[in-house]
Amino acid sequence: MFKKILIANRGEIAVRVIRACREMGIETVAVYSEADKNALHVRMADEAYLIGKPPSTESYLRGDKILKAAQESNADAIHPGYGFLSENAEFVRSATDAGIVFIGPPPEAMEAMGGKISARQIALDADVPVVPGTNKPLASAEEALEVAQEFGFPVMLKASAGGGGKGMRLVREEGELRSALENARSEAAASFGDDAVYIEKAIERPRHIEIQVFSDTHGNHCHLGERECSIQRRHQKVIEEAPSPINDPELRDRMGSEAVKVAEAVNYVGAGTVEFLLSDIDRSFYFLEMNTRLQVEHPVTELVTGIDLVREQIRVASGEKLSFEQKDIAIRGHAIECRVYAEDPENNFLPSPGKITRLRLPQGSGVRDDGGVFEGAEVSIYYDPMISKLCVYGRNRSEAIQRMRRALREYEVGGIKTTLGFFREIFEDEIFVDGDLDTGFISEFNKRKKQPEPDEAALDMAMIAAALNYMDKQSRRDTAASGQKPRGKWAVAGRLAGLRK
Repeated sequence: MFKKILIANRGEIAVRVIRACREMGIETVAVYSEADKNALHVRMADEAYLIGKPPSTESYLRGDKILKAAQESNADAIHPGYGFLSENAEFVRSATDAGIVFIGPPPEAMEAMGGKISARQIALDADVPVVPGTNKPLASAEEALEVAQEFGFPVMLKASAGGGGKGMRLVREEGELRSALENARSEAAASFGDDAVYIEKAIERPRHIEIQVFSDTHGNHCHLGERECSIQRRHQKVIEEAPSPINDPELRDRMGSEAVKVAEAVNYVGAGTVEFLLSDIDRSFYFLEMNTRLQVEHPVTELVTGIDLVREQIRVASGEKLSFEQKDIAIRGHAIECRVYAEDPENNFLPSPGKITRLRLPQGSGVRDDGGVFEGAEVSIYYDPMISKLCVYGRNRSEAIQRMRRALREYEVGGIKTTLGFFREIFEDEIFVDGDLDTGFISEFNKRKKQPEPDEAALDMAMIAAALNYMDKQSRRDTAASGQKPRGKWAVAGRLAGLRK
């Protein structure tokens, strides 16, 4: 077993990994940017190393600096969390060459499943059902139109690389296709350095269901049931639960078997997630992609299976066999997670950076909050504005919903805007309570509230304006003590390069 692990991440996931390591008697090493010098994960780790300036391209995405910190601290292994370098095959190879174990799948599996186009082909070869679409990047708008006419509108344009809804566009009619393709390519290039885009038939009002898989180096592969991830905003999940409200054991077994086939096809190792679209009409389902890492929403699976997924990741990476077999997996009770963001729901969910002046966390039976902040902490503009994952567990979905309502009422955050009020409204919504969910739920929810969906271009400009205002305040605060003249918001505009990447 490892003696010391470096966590190549920040925020709540870094804290989560540190806690698992502590329980296993493993020392931890944190890395941090200048913006995170007082962050919770830095305070909690046994050691901490500064790796660069606030932008992630100068810190958390600098594999060379992270490897240097790992070598200087004599870390045996690196846990990547999710995001940043967690699915970077070259970083895995560099760590291996340096004699440091990467806690995750082999680089070959990452590369095979990292591109959505190649992943589709692997699923097809494994006889796993996929959404009708192209298996190569689109060469032109004319080709896109030809394929769209073959499938019939609506269609979905998707970036081959990356995730999080970036480079994704729903196209409902022919006249929208050319501009949607240009926008998808541009966003994909800016976000992932790869403008490859492919096209799929859009499945109307589907559920987004994902299956947690786990594999070891001894050829054992298992699934740990499903998570319902249909509550999404701009293709980004905000509420997840396990099991799905459908709660169909036969369907779970079928989807789980297909997910395991995907893992076996790429000789997978560690924790991974196979995502599907599910039709509520006939229970048909289609492979979407595989995330070759731990998922943000992993706590809900932990709560209903009783298995610590981070601990299992560490065990498997050290060469041990899975601590369970498929026959041992049982789904008990119901768990729900809300991703609590520092965003303003009344202003198109714009980021709300700033100092947390008050923080009161919910407690009590069946409540778990995986957070990365504390009272007095600063929410930065440089990173994802998620401040915690509020999770609850109940004997059934009804009890879990009641418990989440109570927890959301207890949760207090001052100094910044958050999505807590938005969640409170959702958990009172009759359609949500009935479990009648699909990926368009939030759009329909906003229509019932008569709130218009934000325009993407206007949202980009508003985010930049908000960031400029925040950076202006930071600049004035930093220069006040030294007596220098404040630089003003436009003088710091150049620091915004890559803000939305």
